Amino acid sequence: MTSFYDRHIMPKLIGCACASKPIMKQRVKVVPKAAGKVLELGIGGGLNLQYYDPAKVTSVSGVDPSAELRAFAMDAARPEGLKVDIQAGTAEALPFENDSFDCVVCTFTLCSVQSPSAALAEAQRVLKPGGRFLFCEHGLAPDAGVAKWQRRLEPMWKAIAGGCHLTRPITSSVAGAGLEVLNSERMYLPGTPRVLGWSEWGEAVAA
Repeated sequence: MTSFYDRHIMPKLIGCACASKPIMKQRVKVVPKAAGKVLELGIGGGLNLQYYDPAKVTSVSGVDPSAELRAFAMDAARPEGLKVDIQAGTAEALPFENDSFDCVVCTFTLCSVQSPSAALAEAQRVLKPGGRFLFCEHGLAPDAGVAKWQRRLEPMWKAIAGGCHLTRPITSSVAGAGLEVLNSERMYLPGTPRVLGWSEWGEAVAA
């Protein structure tokens, strides 16, 4: 049974953090590139929905294990005409057939899943051959001093932030899952503590 904090406080804290100005700017770099039949891993409160282009996207399916966040997503802003379906589920065990989607979008999700490798394997499975994987995440910083503090703070941070990890590699994990990374960028998010603010984003394709 989840605690009162998990059900009522944490979803609101996560929603506020994930809607910060630096993170929303990162979302804009990735989400508008989606096209065709789209799956969003860890749709959370639906913050990405406003950035999908209904002229390019035929539908968006979103999965998230949190009933509270899914409720927020149902009411989230979105462009008129965007077809959205939100389901209970985890990124590691997607309720979809093989080769179901043209595009998978994954933003600030791999930090909190139980198994990033399993989630990426599932993304590969449900993508059509040549389908695109669009990602934007935060994770392990390249600077030794920052990474040292990330490791120190991670146990406490996980406890208060819904299992969010600070030390997971990003682009290398995508490539390690068998997705071909076409391009990637990286930087520390402005106005964000470095231990929380290392971000990598880009595009990969399914084999």
